[in-house]
Amino acid sequence: MTEPIRPAATVVLWREGSAGPQVLMGQRGAGAVFMPSKFVFPGGRVDPEDLLAPREGFLSDACARRLGLLVPEDAPPPGSIVAAALRELSEETGLNLAAMDWPSLRFVFRAITPPGRSRRFDARFLLAHAEALDGDGEDFSAASGELSHLPWLPLPEARALDLPFITEVVLAEVAALLAGGDQPGVPFFDNSGATPQFRRLV
Repeated sequence: MTEPIRPAATVVLWREGSAGPQVLMGQRGAGAVFMPSKFVFPGGRVDPEDLLAPREGFLSDACARRLGLLVPEDAPPPGSIVAAALRELSEETGLNLAAMDWPSLRFVFRAITPPGRSRRFDARFLLAHAEALDGDGEDFSAASGELSHLPWLPLPEARALDLPFITEVVLAEVAALLAGGDQPGVPFFDNSGATPQFRRLV
């Protein structure tokens, strides 16, 4: 039986630190079915409630358009991707992004889990600065406990952790962007077919 590919959304939350940019990560439990003990960004699949309550105003028009490229007919709209990302951030960290006067989320990466995994996701990675948080970025008291530790880490320390391959690639992309690099289209690791393909969503 082929494992279905579920739409998912992830938030890469960052802030300026004394030694450079820091990102927020958490460690999955050792008993987790998907990526046990790995360090990841907060995120998860799009749920029915996200389809019913899309969140608007968090994306630029360009990001919203790119989220709609090369997707199946039943793909969730950009507002529902955002709703899932914000909900997962809130559940897994206790932190919430406020609606700002500017687009606070940037679509920076997409990847589909290869065949043969216990879970498969079509994951969109959304970058957000901690200045858009509604509250204290150190207060994880409302976190669900699905992710442990939840440290803010300088990028070199984060990249040295036990990470899933795609998380390593996303961190490299984020490091380049935060260093002022250009992004000629959103990178897309497309494992939806028999042959893996690398694309750019422009």
